[in-house]
Amino acid sequence: MGHLSARLHRVCVPWQGLLLTASLLTFWNPPTSAQLTIESMPSNVAEGKEVLLLTHNLPQNTTGFNWYKGESVDSTRRIMGYVTTTQQTIPGPAHSGRETIYPNASLLIQNVTLNDTGFYRLQVIMADLVNEEATGQFRVYQLNQVARPEVQATSTTVTEDKDSVNLTCSTNDTEISIKWFFNSQNILSSERIKLFQDNRTLRIDPVKREDAGEYYCEVSNPISVNQSDPISLTVKYTESSGLSGGAIAGIVIGVLAGVALIAALVVYFLHSRKTGRASDQRDLTEHKLSDSNHTQDHSDNSPNKMKEVTYSSLNFTAQQPRQPMSASSSPTTTDIIYSEVKKK
Repeated sequence: MGHLSARLHRVCVPWQGLLLTASLLTFWNPPTSAQLTIESMPSNVAEGKEVLLLTHNLPQNTTGFNWYKGESVDSTRRIMGYVTTTQQTIPGPAHSGRETIYPNASLLIQNVTLNDTGFYRLQVIMADLVNEEATGQFRVYQLNQVARPEVQATSTTVTEDKDSVNLTCSTNDTEISIKWFFNSQNILSSERIKLFQDNRTLRIDPVKREDAGEYYCEVSNPISVNQSDPISLTVKYTESSGLSGGAIAGIVIGVLAGVALIAALVVYFLHSRKTGRASDQRDLTEHKLSDSNHTQDHSDNSPNKMKEVTYSSLNFTAQQPRQPMSASSSPTTTDIIYSEVKKK
């Protein structure tokens, strides 16, 4: 069976290759009468990328197949062989370690170089020893060191919840990957932040105060990487309490209730004060009257008070015993005796 008779070697297939194999097998259902063809995916591949030589219409009664570098079957340029019955791979002289062969006869070449450009020949060995062949090709183009990109903004000063902003990563390089960074953190798409045009454009709509900061983009290809200078975005906003409507309503109600309570306390205090003042006035009047009576009583009982005395004078005539009056005797002298009668 030609080159397949050589000593067999087992080659480990990466898990990515197994996934690709599974995907290829899902749509591989070749008609028996269709012609064997090779499709290069992609036909133009950047240096450092990978390319898949996808086989179409592989016959069902195959015992094995070989891949060659070039347009013809040349044992010195054989890349790999595959034995269908044992599912074993046989590396050839042109095998570089970057090639993976699949049971459907497709060939994957990773990390391609400029020397990989050209034709590739597939030889399918049938059970009746009648071989079928097909050729595919691809081109590898060289990648240069990526240049420093530049970030351009529709505006660098915006208003919160009112404006939107577009940031564009400008570069002339092709076959590149673009990433965006905000304050040195990788930016991912979200509800407000969207990426367009293969990540070349970053849109923020609407802007928030937390979007203020420095933005830059990073471009890379398989052989180089470069970053732009940062651009600063300023977001204007109005200071607010940060409280919800319900919280504000609760505060207002609380304040009004407090004011009403204070007003009620003031009215109560004034009323109590007025009532107390009237009571004090009444007590003072009663106290004065009591003091007046007490003073009068006290004055009446005072030992130093000049007592008022009503005087009456009574005149008494002291009469002597009656004696016979002589003719010669003269009238006797009358003595007056005083007596005092006090009336309190």
